[in-house]
Amino acid sequence: MFAFLRRLSLTSWIVIAMITGVVVGYLDHSVWHGADLGPILQPLSSIFLRMIKSIVAPLVFSSLVVGIAGHGDDLRRVGRLAFRSILYFEIVTTVALMVGLGAVNLARPGDGVQLAASADTTQIQRLSTEQPTLAGVLEHTVPASIVEAAARNEVLQIVFFAVLFSIGLAQAKGKHKQTVLSFFEGLAEVMFKVTGLVMKFAPIGIGAAIAVTIGHGGLGVLGSLAKLVGTLYVALVVFLLVGLLPIALLFRIPLREFWRHVKEPWLIAFSTASSEAALPVAMENLERFGVPKRIVSFVLPTGYSFNLDGSTLYLAVASVFIAQAAGVSLTLGNQLVMMLTLMLTSKGVAAVPRASLVILSGTLATFHLPLEGVAVILGVDALMDMARTSVNLLGNCLASAAMARWEGEWGEQAAV
Repeated sequence: MFAFLRRLSLTSWIVIAMITGVVVGYLDHSVWHGADLGPILQPLSSIFLRMIKSIVAPLVFSSLVVGIAGHGDDLRRVGRLAFRSILYFEIVTTVALMVGLGAVNLARPGDGVQLAASADTTQIQRLSTEQPTLAGVLEHTVPASIVEAAARNEVLQIVFFAVLFSIGLAQAKGKHKQTVLSFFEGLAEVMFKVTGLVMKFAPIGIGAAIAVTIGHGGLGVLGSLAKLVGTLYVALVVFLLVGLLPIALLFRIPLREFWRHVKEPWLIAFSTASSEAALPVAMENLERFGVPKRIVSFVLPTGYSFNLDGSTLYLAVASVFIAQAAGVSLTLGNQLVMMLTLMLTSKGVAAVPRASLVILSGTLATFHLPLEGVAVILGVDALMDMARTSVNLLGNCLASAAMARWEGEWGEQAAV
């Protein structure tokens, strides 16, 4: 029995943990009345997420320095990758917005939903004032202190400083360059080993997170908003088929091998609703898949701010859903302007707390739609967050592989 259990892969353990979490959460909510296991299980989930967050900054920084400075990249080469990545991100997120817009207009999940006029929107009103601007996002990209950026896990700021540091290191000469480069090569290798240790705790943290979510809202959390959740899930599947699949075929990405290498980080992202939790193992697996370190360490973290496919699709669905629930008729022109606004403001979604809700609240305020709609969505937001976060992760993994093909640097796949 123990030999069989030891042969199970991490993916298998995560699936077992998710199923166990659903069962425990259901029993806690519907059978063990008053047990309230949340305070007991929540620390296990928090410990896992805190361990993951503690390794993000050193892993991203060291990998990017080794990837750029270790291969003699110059400014032109880095700039070309940045330009191609941003172009790719803009095209794909626009497709995601269009799919979301089409889905919410066809399904019309907001029809018949009543907005609670008495809903407490104090916090939501505050979120609407935090809407990021393009200037604010650009300013936020540049860290005032790399130590502060690392402490707060500001991935985009870490990437910005790491690129500058790497270019400076690549231009240095002599033994000092090799000494610094050797240090970061060792740090990157050690951080991947630490990632492996942390991931051994993943099934426990993930199972606890699922149990807390189900225990708090119950399986009946869908309720009258089942159509909204269903619309989002179907739209995400459609986006995978009409958006990401053609890209994978265009760039000749071997789909079976790609899925074999991203299924574990995808499961982690889905079960924890946290892109950060899946970042370290995604970086490691993509390198095994054959994507060069310099591309993985640049495209994947940058995509968390500029290529959130699932989140942008969700924003399209949620904003029009609230308009439908409020009985506000939006013309095609109104919706296109709203989508353009979302396409720009969603680029700063990772730079603010409660990411998607902040963007959604700000958009509603801009177009004079009722903020009570956010209070309605909050009841099922956890379920939608799991789906959109996992698609964010999948889209960024594909972007890394596509950039490797575009740059002509696809490496040989490492045996796992």
